[in-house]
Amino acid sequence: MAENVREVAERILFSSSLKDKLLLGPCEVEDNLCGKAIKTPRFPERPESLTIDGRGIRADFPGSNRIADEKERGIMMHFLANHELLAAELMALVLLKFPDAPKDYRAGVYEAMREEQMHTQMYLRRMRDCGISFGELPLNDYFWRIVSSMDTIMDFVVRMNLTFEQANLDYSKYYAEQFRVIGDTGTAAVLDKIYQDEINHVGHGLKWLRHWKKKEYSDWEAFSRSLHFPLSPSRAKGVVPFNSEGRLEAGFDEEFISQMKVSGQSRGRTPVVHWFNPNAELHSLASVNETEFRANRFERAIEEDLEILMLAWSRKDDVALFRNVPSVEHLEKLQSMGFELPEVLPRHGLDSRKLGGLRPWAWSVDASDFLKPYGQAVSDRVPWQWREPIPEAWLSKEIGVSLEHKLGVRDEVGGFCRNLSEVMDILRGNTILFKSAYGCSGKGHMVAESFSKEVQVWAEKKIQLHGFIVAEPLLHRVEDFSVLYEIQNGEIECLGMTQLINDSRGQFRGIRLAPRFSKMLSPEVSEFLFKEADFISWYNERIPSAILNLLPGYCGPVGVDSLVWRDDDGGLMLRHVVELNVRMTMGRVALELQKKLNPNGWADFSIQRKKKYKGGGVILNDPDEAKEFLVVWESYQGDSTALIRK
Repeated sequence: MAENVREVAERILFSSSLKDKLLLGPCEVEDNLCGKAIKTPRFPERPESLTIDGRGIRADFPGSNRIADEKERGIMMHFLANHELLAAELMALVLLKFPDAPKDYRAGVYEAMREEQMHTQMYLRRMRDCGISFGELPLNDYFWRIVSSMDTIMDFVVRMNLTFEQANLDYSKYYAEQFRVIGDTGTAAVLDKIYQDEINHVGHGLKWLRHWKKKEYSDWEAFSRSLHFPLSPSRAKGVVPFNSEGRLEAGFDEEFISQMKVSGQSRGRTPVVHWFNPNAELHSLASVNETEFRANRFERAIEEDLEILMLAWSRKDDVALFRNVPSVEHLEKLQSMGFELPEVLPRHGLDSRKLGGLRPWAWSVDASDFLKPYGQAVSDRVPWQWREPIPEAWLSKEIGVSLEHKLGVRDEVGGFCRNLSEVMDILRGNTILFKSAYGCSGKGHMVAESFSKEVQVWAEKKIQLHGFIVAEPLLHRVEDFSVLYEIQNGEIECLGMTQLINDSRGQFRGIRLAPRFSKMLSPEVSEFLFKEADFISWYNERIPSAILNLLPGYCGPVGVDSLVWRDDDGGLMLRHVVELNVRMTMGRVALELQKKLNPNGWADFSIQRKKKYKGGGVILNDPDEAKEFLVVWESYQGDSTALIRK
């Protein structure tokens, strides 16, 4: 008598004979004796030589660069044969675990299970041709561990059909092409057959997702909401070229495919969580005054329009938390430009999982409060732990002055002004640039030659709010530049240098980058810095050493803004430290963008007012959604000597 569906499934799941496991059941099969639901076994039964390892041990998977070697091809077939056998065993499990599932659904699973048996047989033949025996390498239990814990049939659909089998739409097509390239048409034909079957398997899962999902949910919403860590939509695509065509053939709509293309989540490395809090100085000021910071329209626009900058310094496996998540269309545009996107989530959308660190723009009180709930999830083996807010002084102009004093390079003219009398004294015979204690990017500056009513009102207001203002002589600026550092585990590393585009008062206008910092300098400035000013010693040794002493216990980005200026006799002078920024900076953003968008090339980076934008470059944030500001990036080809400031 021919086997029924339950008997075939029991044989595949519980037989310890590989031959029995791979024996195909009848094409036309009865499914009337479904029996009772079984409990999930710890592992499927297998011959001793094919026991899967629950410790996560696995062999090294050979990439496409190694498949020209016959033995490496055999190792790849070993991997894939285990995957296909696990798929057949998991499909047997779902038939035995859910005997009351709709008959049409069970018939589709049964047919797919037979195809998985055939796939295993095809891989075994190719493996033997390459001199590899099934079981001579470790067999990983990942598929079984993730899928067998299902509580519902929907769990199986989203985990098996719509995650692992959807990812195989990418892998099977890609590797079929790679095997054709090396002339292995036999393996290519096997992968072509599996690719076509996978389209049907994924389509079957999609059909039942639509049948069981809430009507108000789109396919994407139903799929993504049904996945739980460690699975995520990013697991449903390969780390090979994305295959839109196969997904269309399986029945996915355009919205699903677009969302799938830009989705991202760590595939093993614990993700670092990024948060953009550019008003850190103002939060620190509010903390000093024991008040609550309330952002005005422009300050809110800075937070919302510029948070796309997190994509510059985040990595593919990281998480970026957004106040306003960018549209799928905009993320696709950035992806096409060369960005490897992190996992993009709404600000409160991070689930409970182990984290590889927390990296805000600055560790001000707002970031510390916002990220505190995630602190316990951070691995104790990484440097980027949650921390209490850094001292308010570290986010004020005071820290830069402290660095100058430590280095012994502070100008005699200037200093802190804590009352109007000190402002009047400094102004006698000098043109002074005044800076707000907690300003940034040149905002809150005033240039004064005398103690006018305007100066009095401005200084009185700033001193009352900030506690002090900083006064320094107005210099004839020749070259502004920024030196970027990263501090980890008590060590400091210089990452690079950028040219700052500032106006005469030091207000930020943009960043310029080149293959080497020296290429941006005029011959006069270059000779001065590297021959007269002992530039390398200052910025690679003395300044970093002083920063470490000044910032005990700090971990994260640091930027030193400096400038070359011309004295009254026409000679060049170096202002070693204009400001010390204990946070991420626009210079660091530009440096990271250069790595992604124009490595070893020339580029300009700027933040422009939307209503004044005159075109040019590429806009990195969404111009349709931006309220006030646009992030503009412009790359240049060749040796752009025309960009050197004379």
